[in-house]
Amino acid sequence: MTILRLILADQLSASISSLHGIDRDKDVVLLCEVMAEAIYVKHHKKKIAFLFASMRHFAEELKEDGLQVRYIKLDDPDNTATFEGEVKRAIKACNPKQVIVTEPGEYRLQRIFQSWQTTLKVPVEVRSDSRFLASTDEFSVWAKDKKQLRMEFFYRDMRKKYHILMDAEGKPEGGQWNYDKENRKPPQQGLTSPKRMSHQKSTITHEVLQLVEKKFADHFGHLQPFHFAVTRSQALMELNHFIGTLLPRFGDYQDAMVMGEPYLYHSLISAYLNAGLLLPLEICQLAEQAYRAGTAPLNAVEGFIRQILGWREYIRGIYWLHMPQYAELNFFAAKRQLPDFYWTANTKMACVAEVVQQTEDHAYSHHIQRLMITGNFALLAGINPVEVCEWYLLVYADAYEWVELPNTLGMALYGDGGIVGSKPYAASGKYINRMSNYCESCYYHVEETLGERACPFNALYWDFIARNQNKLQGNQRMPYVFATWNKMAEDKRNAIRKQAALTFNKLDNGTL
Repeated sequence: MTILRLILADQLSASISSLHGIDRDKDVVLLCEVMAEAIYVKHHKKKIAFLFASMRHFAEELKEDGLQVRYIKLDDPDNTATFEGEVKRAIKACNPKQVIVTEPGEYRLQRIFQSWQTTLKVPVEVRSDSRFLASTDEFSVWAKDKKQLRMEFFYRDMRKKYHILMDAEGKPEGGQWNYDKENRKPPQQGLTSPKRMSHQKSTITHEVLQLVEKKFADHFGHLQPFHFAVTRSQALMELNHFIGTLLPRFGDYQDAMVMGEPYLYHSLISAYLNAGLLLPLEICQLAEQAYRAGTAPLNAVEGFIRQILGWREYIRGIYWLHMPQYAELNFFAAKRQLPDFYWTANTKMACVAEVVQQTEDHAYSHHIQRLMITGNFALLAGINPVEVCEWYLLVYADAYEWVELPNTLGMALYGDGGIVGSKPYAASGKYINRMSNYCESCYYHVEETLGERACPFNALYWDFIARNQNKLQGNQRMPYVFATWNKMAEDKRNAIRKQAALTFNKLDNGTL
């Protein structure tokens, strides 16, 4: 009898566990574009187009490989708009003895899949996702009885497990586990990004772009120009281009930010990795080969591998270890509404305007822009984490809740109270000025804390420290910060708090 095998939009891998043991003559693979998944948050137009085009190409590849595929397009007149509705339709049409699916990446879908055991009246098997390098059970064992779940130590264990960047004696290459101190160079004058790829668009991709323009016109973001890879072969081209051309300088400038340069030396592969077109181990091994061949330095290769083998796996582990309660955490009781300029880029703060505009144009910004510009401002301003997390989830092409939520709530906002980060990543304009050229063209003056044109980040930073002193003064990484604040003359502290209040007034009336 037939087995119905459901594949989700972020499971576009031939090696996905839901396809293991497939009977090519009997089994049916189901892929479906459903409105509920496109609008539960109003995803960026480019993200929807990327996923739909990738799904359609993947379905064609499965057919070429001899598999029976049932593909439901968004504009199919019988489309029920939900996964459950389409699975029920497929059960009625195919009469399967069983439904098989790989575990989803989001808790809300896990609950839906668990309910299917009773609602579908057909046995449902939910398989683990073997594409990740640490299972959720493995992470839980690692985390057990630990007072602090620091990524660095998990990362070291993963390096040992997969023997990545390890020498013959079982020690880390170069004698160090982490070369992050070498990866924080500010941008040189005139630093630009090498030319990036733009992939030829098939008839399938053109059809999807027309569909998205028609159905999702009110969603955030610009659909054109559309440069995304939408097949595994194209994604591999992106990966090889990064390893061969960009990786050698990635380490030096991975934290740098430059006006008008959205990419610099970043890989742009996170959307492909998170959708399944690329696999984490093959990426790490290819980067390691570049180091061993002498074409990329150790600081760049280690820093890149740490993002995938360490941080990505760690963040997923945190998500599944602490959900669903994790999504409700709000350590600072932040409640201010998300400012309109997160959607419009209409602010005199050049750094925020640049990153929001870049996000609107590309459905992308790199990790420091997310953490130290839009995330840092939201932290300092006390913006409601629920609204901030929803924004991050919908604006980026690589965002799924398992990766977005701990990164935003935990790392950027410290909203989990220290589960992910050892301290809040709060910073004044001084950091932004050091790591970017944004301040050169800003209306505000980064060196000023007081006055009409003082950089808003400066007063907000000290106001954040002051208003959260009771919660943070015991943090082992922050004694210098509080010592500096407490040593300030009282009139200076009062003036800074007053400046912050004026900044909040501008934020509330839309003039910041």
